[in-house]
Amino acid sequence: MRLYAMVAAGGFRRFAAYRVATAAGVFTNTVFGFVLSATYIALWNERPRLGGYSMDDALAYVWIGQALITVCGLMGGGFEDELIERIRTGDIAVDLYRPADLQAWWFSANAGRSAYQLLGRGVAPMAVGAFVFDFTLPPGPGGWLAFLLAVALGSVVGFAIWYLVAMSAFWLLDGQGVVQVAWLSGLFFSGMLLPLNVFPGALGELARLLPWASLLQVPADVYLGRYEGWELVEAYGFQGCWALVLLGAGRAAQTAATRKVVVQGG
Repeated sequence: MRLYAMVAAGGFRRFAAYRVATAAGVFTNTVFGFVLSATYIALWNERPRLGGYSMDDALAYVWIGQALITVCGLMGGGFEDELIERIRTGDIAVDLYRPADLQAWWFSANAGRSAYQLLGRGVAPMAVGAFVFDFTLPPGPGGWLAFLLAVALGSVVGFAIWYLVAMSAFWLLDGQGVVQVAWLSGLFFSGMLLPLNVFPGALGELARLLPWASLLQVPADVYLGRYEGWELVEAYGFQGCWALVLLGAGRAAQTAATRKVVVQGG
């Protein structure tokens, strides 16, 4: 456990070293936050209470999304390209023979990255949005803690999705096609463009059942207080179940990849 704690700390320090990139990310997220806010204001003026959200809820949703883009990996996990490149070049064989578990290593590094992104690129844009717009805030510390737990679970699900995407390179050689599909899926099915509650009929029901809902829609609804009591437990259970299923699938893919490397090496 000490090793993986050190890896997580190293992941945090690695991204903290790129201060200019962080500042650029904060600026980009803030600008897009203003653009989306203007769009949402126009839409909610035409369709009040769309998706069951008030105007204040909708604006909060916008800025939550901007805060969580990199934290939960809505548009990329921040590590899959590096892992795919190691698979492509064959360097991954060295990683698989190390005494450290490959999945746990990348999970720890990603946890450190997510923690930094939450502090470095998540807090500032949301603070700017709260200063400019009058949007919904959690009622107290308990609401913030519930939200942070949902964000943590969403980050785990995001890692699990992108780890599976990277593992596909063992069989596809070039994983960029899968990366693009996952990127588009995350953009659409996480609720990044519009809350999943707005999606009509069967499409909305399907979108809310997919793992990408764990990355933004569930944390946002927890933030907005739409889950209470047992419903909140069920929301966490939804995220936790997807995390276990996807991490298990990633573990199975890693085991199959290890066998492939051993056979080829032999």
